[in-house]
Amino acid sequence: MSIRPSNRQLEYLVAVGETGHFGAAARRCHVSQPTLSTQIQLLEDRLQAKLIERAPGGARPTPLGDIVIDLARGVLSALDEIQHVAAHSSENLGGLIRLGVVPTFGPYFLPHVLPRLHAHYPGLELYIREERPLDLQRSVVAGTLDCALMPPPDDRDSIVFREFVTEHLRLGIPVDHPLAARKRIRPAMLKGERMLTLGPDHQLNQSVKALCQSSGAVLNEDYEGTSLDAVRQMVSIGMGLSLFPQFYIASEFPKEDKVLLRDVEGWPLSRSIGLVWRTTSVRAAQYEQLCRECEQVLAEREDGR
Repeated sequence: MSIRPSNRQLEYLVAVGETGHFGAAARRCHVSQPTLSTQIQLLEDRLQAKLIERAPGGARPTPLGDIVIDLARGVLSALDEIQHVAAHSSENLGGLIRLGVVPTFGPYFLPHVLPRLHAHYPGLELYIREERPLDLQRSVVAGTLDCALMPPPDDRDSIVFREFVTEHLRLGIPVDHPLAARKRIRPAMLKGERMLTLGPDHQLNQSVKALCQSSGAVLNEDYEGTSLDAVRQMVSIGMGLSLFPQFYIASEFPKEDKVLLRDVEGWPLSRSIGLVWRTTSVRAAQYEQLCRECEQVLAEREDGR
């Protein structure tokens, strides 16, 4: 019977892969370099495979080493989850959550939900990282993030998705644009209009493209915004029209006087946002509770409380 790698060996392997140097990896893991090097060698002997290429100036994973390091991250993340669950049970949602958020939603929704989480779970620590949807999906699968607030992922085999809000999208129009005088916008009115959007890795890009295809509007291929603020500024100076989600609108449009918002009649402008986590996570019940907290915040906002 083969002997499984130890969690310390996996930690050492990940550290070498991420630092590219045995000495730096040893310092990160608070062990001597000979100890770390010996354990890596033992790991390679047990697996009968070369994982790290050693060189005088550093070290780098072999192609197989890259695969094993990704798997090791997932194993170590699962061990961390087990420790948190055992230590905290349902109290404080596990004590620590590494939460990813998409930049078009997280900064505008989190200010509403974080006070509630702090009041109900005072021992909860949240580490928050903004990334594009595809990067969030990869980070959750790899175990570098526990869960993420994002649109539906492409990978439904490795990731659970729990929707908690359908966010309404509205059309932004410059105040001096001919359509600004219209209170009701129909898709046909957008024929030939230039549309602006974020890069292709954002769900809003797909929504804008779908509207263009339906209405005859033209996607401005020469400009892709890096943020909703950048897109709004481009709309304000007449570079085109664009779509904006409701939480961004609530946060940023009260002070905006150069862009008007309109609904597009007969066109379902919305996007789904939910929480995702790994299908193998032992903390699923805690993430379900986090979803319920988000839903409660939304319900209270609708009630005007």
